[in-house]
Amino acid sequence: MKGFPVRRVPVESVGEAAKAVARRQAGQLTLVRRRAQPTAVYIARLTLTAVFAYLLALRLPGASSRDVLAPLTALLVVQATLFHTIRSAIQRVVGVTAGVLAAVAVAAYVPFSWWVLGLLIAGALVLGLILRLREDILEVPISAMLIFSVDSHAAATSRITETLVGAAAGLAAGLVLAPLRVQPAKDAVGELSRQMADLLAQMADGLAETPDPKRAAEWLDRTRALRGEIERVDDALSQAEESVRLNPRRLMLVNPAAGLRDGVDTLERAATDMRVLARSVLDSARLDSEDSPVRQPETRARLAAMLAELSAAVRAYGQLLEAEPTSADHADFAAEPITERLEDHLEEARRQQDRLADLLRTDPAEQPEGWPLRGEILAQVDRLRSELQPGPLPGHAQAQVRQPLRALRERHIHAARH
Repeated sequence: MKGFPVRRVPVESVGEAAKAVARRQAGQLTLVRRRAQPTAVYIARLTLTAVFAYLLALRLPGASSRDVLAPLTALLVVQATLFHTIRSAIQRVVGVTAGVLAAVAVAAYVPFSWWVLGLLIAGALVLGLILRLREDILEVPISAMLIFSVDSHAAATSRITETLVGAAAGLAAGLVLAPLRVQPAKDAVGELSRQMADLLAQMADGLAETPDPKRAAEWLDRTRALRGEIERVDDALSQAEESVRLNPRRLMLVNPAAGLRDGVDTLERAATDMRVLARSVLDSARLDSEDSPVRQPETRARLAAMLAELSAAVRAYGQLLEAEPTSADHADFAAEPITERLEDHLEEARRQQDRLADLLRTDPAEQPEGWPLRGEILAQVDRLRSELQPGPLPGHAQAQVRQPLRALRERHIHAARH
């Protein structure tokens, strides 16, 4: 059995790879800028929340004009999403209350001293671990130390009360001002689909002539780089799902995060198919034999035509995900033209695949070297086309897999009727 040859990486290949990474990083920076919440909005949101908490605390009996515990708590409670704000508020109130009660209990029986303070801190930390306060665990010993040092029931009551006021102000700000991060997730999904479509189009253009192994290796590297892009899209989608969770404006939405999640899963599977396809094309380009599929002009032309159609289909699929309605008032967003365009490209890709299958069909005894690669290429383009179909996925149980395109249509119809 022959061993695998060791491929040397020329200097030119490294330079081209570096340029590709630079272009990809520039695109990522642009996408990050679009995702980021404007700084002015962020500052205004926190400022209004803190001032609101301060004004509420002034209305408490015996309140001082210099008490800033309530606005401080409000600033610490407010998070990026309403769900995290609610969780932070509950944990902070529980932590402060536990610390105050621990300090009052200790101060009632033991005078202040350094060793008692140490035991109180240790006990407060253990109490925080038992209550599973996570990042708010320090609220327990901090509150305990402050109350134990003054030994005043009034101070204990004031700290709990102002913490409750600050937490309430933070929750109110979360209900009113918590942003929905669905659009940044849509932008990320659209950017991913465009990158995949561009790569397929470049592969189609590159098959106009016998591809150089160096160029085919670059295609494979770019398909591998899609893994990082998918992870970034998944992070943006997770933020979108968290921003919708428990948000009152969720009642006006048609659960857009669910459709995007299905779409990202489909694009992730398609990216895997693209990586295996690029690997097969690279192996074919390295095969120094007339049996190589990419050395036959007619086969290359038919494969290029199919990849061009798949490129257009991936682009249309991304546009369909980006155009998903976020409310019933915008359900008539002209998804049908995009859906029809997607189905047209998939149908043309199927016709090209049938013609490609005729060209790739061969007797293994006559062409033993290129025969496995022919089967691999045909199988991967078929899987890539099938991923975008509205029907069941090949090799998966229909009851276990819900097709994104079909789910999108059902939500559009439901939104239009209501």
